[in-house]
Amino acid sequence: MSCELCELAVEPIWRDDKLSIILVDDAAYPGFCRVIWNDHVKEMTDLAPSDRLLLTDAVWHVELALRDLMKPDKINVASLGNMTPHLHWHVIPRYADDAHFPNPVWTVAVRATDETTLAERRALLPKLVDDIVRRMEKPA
Repeated sequence: MSCELCELAVEPIWRDDKLSIILVDDAAYPGFCRVIWNDHVKEMTDLAPSDRLLLTDAVWHVELALRDLMKPDKINVASLGNMTPHLHWHVIPRYADDAHFPNPVWTVAVRATDETTLAERRALLPKLVDDIVRRMEKPA
C-alpha cells in the first residue's frame, strides 16, 4: 500500500533520519508547514521520550520561525492524521483576514484574503525556509 507521507510530493525543506519538514503548497495559507515523523508511528505516546523531544522541538522551531518572520495573529498547531500512519503536525500561521479565521482552516471559507496581502506573505517564504533550516541545524 502506498503512503502519501513516505512518498512526499514535495521536497522537504529540512530532513534528517527522524523527521521531515515541508512547506505545504496552499495558496491561501503561505507559511503552512508540516512536521512529519519519518517512520510509521501513529501517536506521540508511541515515541521514545528522546524522539518525542526531537519532534516537539521541531514543531517549536517552525512555530518560532513563523512568528518571528511572518507575524501572524495566531499559530494553529494540529495533529490529526486519522487516515495516515505517520505522526505529523500542521503548523499554520493565521491572520484575522485569512479565509477561515477564526474557524479552523478545514471549515468553509468565510472570506477571500486580498491577493496583494497573500503575495506579500508568499514573498517571505524563501526567508522562512532559510530560517527554519538555520534553527533546525543549530537548535537553541
